[in-house]
Amino acid sequence: MIKKYVNQMKLSLTVVAGILMVIQLYMAFYYAPTEKFMGHIQRIMYFHVPSAFVAFAAFAIVFAAGLMYLYTKNKKWDYLALSSAEIGVVFTTFVLISGSLWARPVWNAWWVWDDPRLVTSLIMWFIYVAYLMIRTSVQGEERYRKFSAIFGIIGFIDVPLVYFSVKWWRTIHPKVIDKEGVHMPPEMAQTLFFSIFAFLFLFVTLLLYRYVLEDQREKIKELKK
Repeated sequence: MIKKYVNQMKLSLTVVAGILMVIQLYMAFYYAPTEKFMGHIQRIMYFHVPSAFVAFAAFAIVFAAGLMYLYTKNKKWDYLALSSAEIGVVFTTFVLISGSLWARPVWNAWWVWDDPRLVTSLIMWFIYVAYLMIRTSVQGEERYRKFSAIFGIIGFIDVPLVYFSVKWWRTIHPKVIDKEGVHMPPEMAQTLFFSIFAFLFLFVTLLLYRYVLEDQREKIKELKK
């Protein structure tokens, strides 16, 4: 009964996520106007920024699931943390790559080491790659689940640093949204906010698939014991 319910949920989420992503692509390439100074390269924003929000959400789940695992010792929370961390690393990788592709023609540099957001984002990527490596390097099932949960909780410290870096320190990253409002045409803002929503929905869908896979993998492993 539960399996049937989960399969129905996976199918529903996949269909809705697919529709949202098609709409997102249309808005990013046809609805949003071309930026006056950067040209079409600015359209990377509709993929770069939403991917960053997915990474933040993914690592927030790693943080919360890690706390729940330490409190309950229920492996389900560990499965959730692992699944979310893997997806977060993939999207953070895309953030770093798309950011460099955007920076090269606009800043005339692939990477700027004295920009706080770039550096803290790279550190965030290293933290969660290390989180995944801990799970394969620490011996003992309970130990690696415990260590990775603690690491995921401590590592989350960097996530708010990434988010607030453009507010706390001098940076060459543009501040398109601040307390005074959204500094872009309405069509661009609508496209950006819809892209964030679509990407977060896609993340939830991917997370469900990955969680179910991890749950099934662990069940098979226990049957083999």
